[in-house]
Amino acid sequence: MVRPLARMFIEVALDAREIIDLDAAQCHYLINVMRLGQGDSLLIFNGRQGEWNAVIEATAKKGCKIRVASQSRSQKLEMDLWLVFAPVKKTGTNIIVEKATELGVSRLCPVFTENTKTRRINHERLRAQAVETAEQCRRLTVPDIDQACPLNEVLTKWPADRTLLMADESGGGMPITQLTSKQRLVGTSPAPMHGVLIGPEGGFTDAEREQLRRLKFVTLIDLGPRILRAETAALSALACWQALIGDWYRPFYR
Repeated sequence: MVRPLARMFIEVALDAREIIDLDAAQCHYLINVMRLGQGDSLLIFNGRQGEWNAVIEATAKKGCKIRVASQSRSQKLEMDLWLVFAPVKKTGTNIIVEKATELGVSRLCPVFTENTKTRRINHERLRAQAVETAEQCRRLTVPDIDQACPLNEVLTKWPADRTLLMADESGGGMPITQLTSKQRLVGTSPAPMHGVLIGPEGGFTDAEREQLRRLKFVTLIDLGPRILRAETAALSALACWQALIGDWYRPFYR
């Protein structure tokens, strides 16, 4: 059985025959985690220039060098889907970031609501989680992750041309399948710009729900008869969106 090539996200520009110096953490990943050595191949990407073949030129304890070879995949248009979510306790936030990355979210916006239990957010750790997941799932990009802020701040700055799909656990929203089936586009043009909003453990307060209902760019959606955990609701909404109008449904992104 052929072992799949290791993939690594690189911040710098990529060009054939370029020699790139890796830092100690990247070297540790290749040498100690992936068990690679001088002369071994890997895949690299930077989110802008597609995916490239590379070869390990030299290894050392504090760093190593790789040589960029040829491009294996060109950069392609990806979904422009945002996820606005309230952080949850324990490993729930990591699960949301990991699975949202796998499901093609382009931007993650952690927000604090009235019922948000978790107020400490390690932005660097969430970024590292997104990078690792993008490497594993063969994405060509890593989603942007905003600094956590109050929900009102996000709503104030929200683009008027981007619909925000709010998962309403009170049952007042439109079934998500009914909503998205009306918004499919014919041909190969990109899907509409959307964001998905998932509330905290304990749900939105009545005041928050009423505020959201008054906003013109917000559309309430329903995710079924059961009350879902916050992380389950996020993944369910994203999966439905991708299957109905996203890159699971549309050949444009393949």
